[in-house]
Amino acid sequence: MSTLFYFILTIGILVSFHEFGHFWVARRAGVKVLRFSIGFGKVLWSYQKSPESTEYVVSAIPLGGYVKMVDEREGEVKREDLPFAFNRQSLWARTAIVAAGPLFNLGLAVALFWAVLVIGETGIKPILGVIEPGTIAQESGFAEGDEIVSIDSKSTPTWSEALNVLVEEAMSGDREIEVQVKNFDGQQYQKIVKIAEDEAQDPEVFYKRLGFKPWMPKLKPVIGDILPESAALVAGLKKGDRIISADGVAIEEWMQWVNMVKSHPGVEIHLIVEREGSRLPISITPKSVPSDENAQGKEAKAEGKIGAAVLIPEDVKNYLRAEYSLPPLAAIPAAIKKTYSYSYSTLVMMAKMVVGQASVKNLSGPISIAQYAGQSASIGLVHFIKFIALVSVSLGILNLLPIPVLDGGHLLFYGIEALKGSPVSENMQLLFQQIGMAILISLMALVMVLDIQRLFH
Repeated sequence: MSTLFYFILTIGILVSFHEFGHFWVARRAGVKVLRFSIGFGKVLWSYQKSPESTEYVVSAIPLGGYVKMVDEREGEVKREDLPFAFNRQSLWARTAIVAAGPLFNLGLAVALFWAVLVIGETGIKPILGVIEPGTIAQESGFAEGDEIVSIDSKSTPTWSEALNVLVEEAMSGDREIEVQVKNFDGQQYQKIVKIAEDEAQDPEVFYKRLGFKPWMPKLKPVIGDILPESAALVAGLKKGDRIISADGVAIEEWMQWVNMVKSHPGVEIHLIVEREGSRLPISITPKSVPSDENAQGKEAKAEGKIGAAVLIPEDVKNYLRAEYSLPPLAAIPAAIKKTYSYSYSTLVMMAKMVVGQASVKNLSGPISIAQYAGQSASIGLVHFIKFIALVSVSLGILNLLPIPVLDGGHLLFYGIEALKGSPVSENMQLLFQQIGMAILISLMALVMVLDIQRLFH
């Protein structure tokens, strides 16, 4: 229910801004607006000040919306309303009204990114952990303890920001990415991440091949937070318990315990734990879950998990914590730059998918968007705002594509009208709209299939 709520909230915000863009410019261009609707289907709520004013509507299906204007192509128009009909407006007025929806989505993204930058983000420092052999990280000469300062001159104060920028640069076609790093001694130097063409087709494949893992100091094997309905809770482990030994083997640090748990899926482990100065025997059976490799369908094996995190001392937390924010004025150009960057990356990715240079698995449908909405909201307000900003960019760019039925398709017709001096014929528009609808339905079917596959994986 939480996921559904945040999904509806996200779609409601994005659709409202998109349709308000059309509505606001239409009103200022002198077009009479009959209805402003958020959602489709059965009307749940409506308000109309007078019979001649705009009717504001909230409908049952919250997956879109529309602005209904006076238009002779959509039905009979009263004589006194003819000067206010959409189809009788100048070419530039019609172009502005249609373009306003996607542009308002991009403007919303700028505002939301600005809010994120001003509020500030809290994360962990982008310090690299153990570098595995055979990864891009190892081939590029990175070492454990390297902290990523910037990527292609873009500041990366947090781990998530560093990964986002790196994946974004890789997916946009950059084959050599400059990464500025500093080691524990504060010395700065530059590394070049070289990416093969086949590695830049799927962000998931690229990330796995990259081999970047966050650095974690050696921690004592002390239990921190415990998940509900977990093996740790069933066994009776409590926060603050220190694991002394497992099956007679002394446990010195947390990762030693993690590796033992992973290697014992469904197998009972006999522990000695220290709790409030006393030592207790506890038996625990890690749950058997598919490993990451199995989830990708590459290896059919399982690993153990107990559903408990390590207790991280406050001094370690403070060292790893990264906080990043900007003053309100400085955040304006930064937000514009971020919106442009994501818009450009989205266009490049779409173009690469069309020509087969990127996987269609990069597409997300309503199920995935709903999951991401719920997950980002559960992390915190700033992450949820950032998620809405990213989807707003995608929605704005998608609607500007020159596909009939979408806003970009109408803009294409207006461009042709400007060149030839007369509107595209209604028969030609109808033909291309049918083609556009077929493309749109096919795309919707594809993303639904991809979403369902993700659910089962």
